[in-house]
Amino acid sequence: MVKQSYYEILLAEYSNREGAIALLKQHRPYLEKLPSLRRPEQSIITIPLPLVRLRYPQLQSNLGEPWRRAPDCVPLPCDLAILMCDPEWQIKLGSEILVFIHRPNEDFSDILLRWRQSQVCLEKDYEWIMPPQEKHMFSERAEEVCPLFIIFETTPQRIQKGLTGACLPFVVQSAWTEQSLEIPELINDAS
Repeated sequence: MVKQSYYEILLAEYSNREGAIALLKQHRPYLEKLPSLRRPEQSIITIPLPLVRLRYPQLQSNLGEPWRRAPDCVPLPCDLAILMCDPEWQIKLGSEILVFIHRPNEDFSDILLRWRQSQVCLEKDYEWIMPPQEKHMFSERAEEVCPLFIIFETTPQRIQKGLTGACLPFVVQSAWTEQSLEIPELINDAS
């Protein structure tokens, strides 16, 4: 059984660049997508619980004048987006990796549906809502969107079997004990 704390710990861990690089090291084909292996921290942008702005094509109104629907800002149903960027020029490059962490009470059809919904969203013209420190970066549609699923040793076997059958890449995280999940509290020294 997947506990909420397992999900939360991985979401927090992989939201920072070092954690995301450690994740990519577990799936070599995605690690090889990094623009610079010498400067990996400068080669990715991580966006936890990402948002995209969907743009719509210009249409003709009944009067023959151009009409454009306002862009919609929507959350993607993935847990993390990892965007590749050139460390020298600080521009976003063509590959994007969407990470799906197995959530508590989620079955195979649920996790697969999150990937399918993401695919549908990203078939439209879109741009990422970038983190504040990366707002200067051009964030247009990708050339390639790749999924990566994270499951646990405690995840039901049918989910791993389904991901394998659907030819979707995944990594298996070790189960933790409750003690290893505890975060040491900061001690306030009143002296």
